[in-house]
Amino acid sequence: MTEVNSPPRAGGWTRFVTARPRLSLLAALVLTVLAVLAGSGVAERLGSGGWEDPAAQSTYATKALEREFPGSQPNLLLLVDAGEASVDDPAVAAEANRLTASLAAEKGVVGVGSYWQADAAGAASALRAKDGHEALIAARITGDEKTMGETLDRIAPALRGTHGPVEVRIGGGVAVRHEMQTIIQEDLTRAEIIALPITLVLLVMVFGSAVAALLPLGIGIVAILGTNAVLSGLTRFTDVSIFAMNLTTALGLGLAIDYALFIVRRFREELAAGADPTTAIGTTLRTAGRTVLFSALTVAVSLAAMLLFPQYFLRSFAYAGMAVVLLAAAAALILLPAALILLGDRVNSLDLRRLFRRGRPAAAAGEEDGRAWGRMAKLVMRRAPFFALATTAALVLLGLPFLGVRFGTADDRQLPSSAESHVVQQHIRDGFPGSPGGGLEVLAEGRATQAQYAAYKERVAALPEVARVDGPSVNGDSAYFTVLPKGEAVDDAAQNLVGDLRATAAPFKTGVTGTAAVLVDSKHAIGAQLPWAAAFIVIVTLLLVFLLTGSVLIPLQAVLLNALSLTAMFGAVVWVFQDGHLSGLLGFTSPGSIETTLPVLMFCVAFGLSMDYGVFLLSRIKEEYDRTGDHEGAVGLGLRRTGGLITAAAVILAVVMVAIGTSRVTNTKMLGLGIALAVLMDAMVVRSLLVPAIMRLTGRATWWAPAPLRRFHQRFGLSEGEPARQTPAAASASAPDEPTPDEPTPVGPTPVGPTPVGPTPDEPTPDEPTPVGPTPDEPGRDKVDAHG
Repeated sequence: MTEVNSPPRAGGWTRFVTARPRLSLLAALVLTVLAVLAGSGVAERLGSGGWEDPAAQSTYATKALEREFPGSQPNLLLLVDAGEASVDDPAVAAEANRLTASLAAEKGVVGVGSYWQADAAGAASALRAKDGHEALIAARITGDEKTMGETLDRIAPALRGTHGPVEVRIGGGVAVRHEMQTIIQEDLTRAEIIALPITLVLLVMVFGSAVAALLPLGIGIVAILGTNAVLSGLTRFTDVSIFAMNLTTALGLGLAIDYALFIVRRFREELAAGADPTTAIGTTLRTAGRTVLFSALTVAVSLAAMLLFPQYFLRSFAYAGMAVVLLAAAAALILLPAALILLGDRVNSLDLRRLFRRGRPAAAAGEEDGRAWGRMAKLVMRRAPFFALATTAALVLLGLPFLGVRFGTADDRQLPSSAESHVVQQHIRDGFPGSPGGGLEVLAEGRATQAQYAAYKERVAALPEVARVDGPSVNGDSAYFTVLPKGEAVDDAAQNLVGDLRATAAPFKTGVTGTAAVLVDSKHAIGAQLPWAAAFIVIVTLLLVFLLTGSVLIPLQAVLLNALSLTAMFGAVVWVFQDGHLSGLLGFTSPGSIETTLPVLMFCVAFGLSMDYGVFLLSRIKEEYDRTGDHEGAVGLGLRRTGGLITAAAVILAVVMVAIGTSRVTNTKMLGLGIALAVLMDAMVVRSLLVPAIMRLTGRATWWAPAPLRRFHQRFGLSEGEPARQTPAAASASAPDEPTPDEPTPVGPTPVGPTPVGPTPDEPTPDEPTPVGPTPDEPGRDKVDAHG
């Protein structure tokens, strides 16, 4: 006769979240409404820059030039097209001079100049196209990003379009950033419209029940709205990038759905086993809920590493990512249990899959799916050396293109080719001599004579990469020179020129800024902080996975395999977005480089998501190994129980990321499509093939830990089950494993210690023999069967 355990007493957390479920949901509704109000219009307060290091020499020089020479760095360019006529035609010149005067009269616009008013012949030639049919009017819009955008919106309608004999288009840095911000907002709305219905359909396919499918979607929406409110509050204290909103949507939907999938699935299993809703929620929170919390911490750790970098572009993703991950976990662990308590058995209502099953029981599909994953696990472990070597070689091969990566800066080529500011900048690149608007400025601080300025100018002009030197413009004890490189504004020669300028001797203090200088300083800042960020992620990940498994080897495997799972993403980023393959199909213009901060961002996000899936798989394997002591059986059963669910979660997250990847802004497209690829590779290749193969090769040594660490884990470790804080003596009196719908309850006391007391049956299945083996090395573990 099978002994049935009485339900464990509800813990404090279970009592808290289930005591007043209606009140919890009402409070959540009120907070969500407040979040909507607090987060409304947040996109308008976000910036579109943030790639520069605030402490860099280029940043200091830029601010000093803005203060002392407001017109030294034009950020607004008007491309005046004379059509078939020459820009020197009297009618064209008259209209251009009128436009120049009109622009100079606008509030918030300084430093207005043009080809027709240039004093020096060299400066004039740089503002005139080689064919003589186009020329430039340059100016600077002052203020912060929000003020500059408002000024541009005010003056652009009167400047853009046909004016007598000329056609005017608007470009320059301020126009590029403003147009990028507008397009991102539009694309984000479209991505949400695409992702939400597809996600709902996939959830219905996974759950069957339309009611159950709506719950994860609701959790995701709450997380997104809450994060928008957090970002809105942060804009009052610091700069936040608008690109972070894309991560908010992607992770808000993706991770909330992941967490809700495991919790709802576990809750439904408990109901199917005969538990009442309150008992089912208690078991769910002690098991799948604990793993959800642990998983959220691992993702948050990876995202938190971006706080170590000085660029606010990267820090913004840390703000948004940590907020949305923690809010998604909180909603899944507080609001979702309250909703499930109220729904009870009605969580299975509106089973839409019965329309397609033709009478087949609901459990049959899931059972068959589990058997398929179990058969695959056995095949992989029987051929473990082959699968380990072949999978590793394939992933390394896919990552090889990254060895040829070239780093650059974000510019107008992030925008679609039809965008006005992109058109203007492309005309300048193709048709104008030198790099108008892309030159380097050298700030000179300290009193100097004209002879000293002239001698310094001669030394700079003699540098091999210099096309022309203009200046100096003097204001008191400060002056500046404009240095135009011979090639592109940010190519290797321009970056080398930055170093040469900084090394050129001068009788005054100098500071170099400009696009190439910002790129050089940004690369240096990332290189300086990258080892610290990587060490932070690795050390904390090793600690967290050790607390979960009690093994020394598994944390090392997790870090190495997670990193290996990202190779395909990095290789594809270079092959597609840098080298331009598939650019026509995907609809973008390749700049020939990768923006410096993007690989860091993509690594932190993708590594965290890989750990998310790794935690769900490892926790299940660990639980089975603790229960049976059969290493191979635990790996096979862990994959059987989680393979389908992890794959479903990865596909849903990939759908959301692909929707983000439909953006017309190249960086956003790269982020969405790259992370979608990484998630799918991790779930379908690394978790399905490489993890079971490696764990089969390492055998029982997988679970080894020295005695001091084993004692530490027994005291402080975490598991998907009861807390692992018991002595061996206490564990010897533990109750047997809690029954689940498809696992028989073992009869007899739980074995304790390294010496087996007797065989412990694993779950029998049609294609899996009952494993019999020794108990785990770690004594004193009171287990509750678990999985969401």
